[in-house]
Amino acid sequence: MHDKTIAQLSAGLAAGEFSSEELTRSLLERIEQFNPGLNAFITVTDDVALSQARAADERRRQGQAGPLTGVPIAQKDIFCTDGVRTSCGSRMLDRFIAPYNATVVEKLNAAGMVMLGKTNMDEFAMGSSNENSFYGPVRNPWDLDAVPGGSSGGSAAAVAARLTPAATGTDTGGSIRQPAALCGLTGIKPTYGRVSRWGMIAYASSLDQGGPLARSAEDCALLLGAMAGFDPRDSTSVDRPVPDYVAALDRPLTGLKIGLPKEYFGEGLDGAVARAVAAAIAEYRKLGATVLDISLPNTHLAIPAYYVIAPAECSSNLARFDGVRYGHRCDQPKDLLDLYTRSRAEGFGPEVTRRILVGTFALSAGYYDAYYLKAQQIRRLISNDFQQAFAQVDLIAGPTSPTVAFNLGEKVDDPITMYLSDIYTIAVNLAGLPGLSLPVGFVGQRPVGLQLIGHHFAEECLLNAAHRYQQITDWHTRTPPAFA
Repeated sequence: MHDKTIAQLSAGLAAGEFSSEELTRSLLERIEQFNPGLNAFITVTDDVALSQARAADERRRQGQAGPLTGVPIAQKDIFCTDGVRTSCGSRMLDRFIAPYNATVVEKLNAAGMVMLGKTNMDEFAMGSSNENSFYGPVRNPWDLDAVPGGSSGGSAAAVAARLTPAATGTDTGGSIRQPAALCGLTGIKPTYGRVSRWGMIAYASSLDQGGPLARSAEDCALLLGAMAGFDPRDSTSVDRPVPDYVAALDRPLTGLKIGLPKEYFGEGLDGAVARAVAAAIAEYRKLGATVLDISLPNTHLAIPAYYVIAPAECSSNLARFDGVRYGHRCDQPKDLLDLYTRSRAEGFGPEVTRRILVGTFALSAGYYDAYYLKAQQIRRLISNDFQQAFAQVDLIAGPTSPTVAFNLGEKVDDPITMYLSDIYTIAVNLAGLPGLSLPVGFVGQRPVGLQLIGHHFAEECLLNAAHRYQQITDWHTRTPPAFA
């Protein structure tokens, strides 16, 4: 059962081939067996999962089941879950038990899904390798010496190792798409505002967006349909109907125009990755798509703009963790200032501290105009580049990451090189666009991802294009040999 997609599991549950409780027990056994070597889960919720599975089986007996009823899922440990630890991968929240469910969790619970546990992540979603977690690094199931990508690396590793058929992730600068690419999965970052951020602990509020990680575009379509929708509790949520993403999957691609930005295929792109991406583009031509060369001239400014805007927002969002109301509190503080400084110094790891300091500096008097305001102006230029490109094409394609997964420890002492891992994904968040990564090959035993970028609310088109490619290829069906 562990090697079935969500669509296959849904069909098997509907046909009575197995129950949700049987499926859940099977996956909990796999988590117990394999998680110690992967470190993909922070918390495993056995009792919650089995209770939800029994409830799902009862719903099915009463004829009230939907396509996701009884299907297990893992939640990234950034989504609040009522009565369950929500740590954000940080010592600061190691003992925090959320008193409510995030909207995403509510929606998936309402669909009848079964939560297996909470997945490991870079602390407060800050990282590209999942090496910044208080609970230790996550390992890539394709090569245990490699990183799984971040910050949703625990979710990606859990799905790739077949410990769960799907998991939630969040994407601030590529943190769904990059781990999907490095672990051989399909992951979609929806348009900003399409999925509610209520109950999703904030890193950078104007960039964060939740989305699914799964094996196929079909699975992502099923999940996104359940996750998306207007939420009055989230002031950035968009009040717009949610289409039937599954219904659009089989549309032919004849006439689809795909743009290839010259900036995505230059210096810094690994040659073997470039060849895998080129082979995937050739398959799209066979499917009837037209491929055009385009330019996104301000691409090189995305990383410096992002690493001003995101740290600035994180320095504001993380100010609430002061040792007073919740989160880590130092022992025996001498006074209020000592309480603040020691609680934060003890609770936050080095990468979070680095970004808070950068963000506080960028927002400080005398530097705001020079850094934060200038970064926002660059953000507009980047957004304008995409708007001009979408006047010519329907989708933009390119590599998700410039390289395949790198080794654990390889870049931890060089944050600038680490930040360059997200060079192709960050601009999508700055512009609020939807982006999807799908597997298109391997370099050795390490997967390669193709990124597809769409206009605002073009998730249907992205999922359709990914699904049609997956109908004629088998990259997305492959399982890491150690976890088959």
